[in-house]
Amino acid sequence: MLSSIINLFFPKACGCCLNHLSDNEHYICSDCRHHLPVTNFHKTNDDTVKKVFYGRAKIEHATALFRFEKKGRVQQLIHQLKYKGQEDIGVLLGEWLGEDLKASGDYKTIDVVIPVPLHKNKKRTRGYNQVSKFGIKITEALNAEYIDNVLIKVTNTTSQVNKKRFARWSNSNELFSTTNLERIANKHILLVDDIITTGATLEACILELNKADNVKISIATMAIA
Repeated sequence: MLSSIINLFFPKACGCCLNHLSDNEHYICSDCRHHLPVTNFHKTNDDTVKKVFYGRAKIEHATALFRFEKKGRVQQLIHQLKYKGQEDIGVLLGEWLGEDLKASGDYKTIDVVIPVPLHKNKKRTRGYNQVSKFGIKITEALNAEYIDNVLIKVTNTTSQVNKKRFARWSNSNELFSTTNLERIANKHILLVDDIITTGATLEACILELNKADNVKISIATMAIA
């Protein structure tokens, strides 16, 4: 009853279409959930994501939950997560993908989940890393360890939202560094991010994480463009 009263005065909106949610809907309305472009890469052994890194970085497995479409539902959903303070969308997507990965044999050996970090200035401005709760929920599903202080963003790059594909690729000088590498030595790491476009950001992260001894790296993201 209390929930219904609160929703009457402060109605919850769908993260995709922004229409009001009913009492039994959470973050995404039933219609949008039904029409989200789910990839099922991790269920069908599709290596679309892995192909992005051929000849660039060695990875074990790679997947994305959704296909990112210009002006589509996924774009709006991630926009709400990144720029409108809707952190719980990360919880929903992490639980969704986490359950899928838990059922997949490819991800049962994951020891550590590491989020792609934000620069400290950008994190201070936004107030949170949009990938954190996504990664934490996947960590819980895989019974792994969540580590967010080994990989560090060194440069503070501008937003990628309105950049063309080549501009995103040429901006791959966004530098990362690592610390306390002994924490991830001999581990199978799952690196998580929101969107894969050219793969330059994830490639830079992988090169840094490979400085640790005997690591294996897989990738999981919310979406692929």
